[in-house]
Amino acid sequence: QVQLVESGGGVVQTGGSLRLSCEAHGVIPSEILIMAWYRQAPGKSRELVARIDIDRGAVTHTNYGDSVKGRFTISKYAEKTLFLHMNNLKPEDTAVYYCYYNRRGNYGPVEHWGQGTRVTVSS
Repeated sequence: QVQLVESGGGVVQTGGSLRLSCEAHGVIPSEILIMAWYRQAPGKSRELVARIDIDRGAVTHTNYGDSVKGRFTISKYAEKTLFLHMNNLKPEDTAVYYCYYNRRGNYGPVEHWGQGTRVTVSS
């Protein structure tokens, strides 16, 4: 079965850096269409942090949420490992971060979510 496993969360001070990782299991790399990071802060809805569009294993487009532009970088390693490099962290970045994959299924796109990794930025 498909499983996404996030790691790298923790507690950091304002201005610090952190790298999140997402390892996909049971996913065929050639079927991946989108790799992304979302986050959900306490009492708020889930929001897009960064997204990569993929066509046959190649990154065709990258976009970021307005609040993280210039500070976060999304990237992939090899075929199915996703990273989120977070720099100059702010207290408002505190949230649970979720890995998201969208892949081409037999009958259309299929979405997969990780369990989340918590990031806490202290003042």
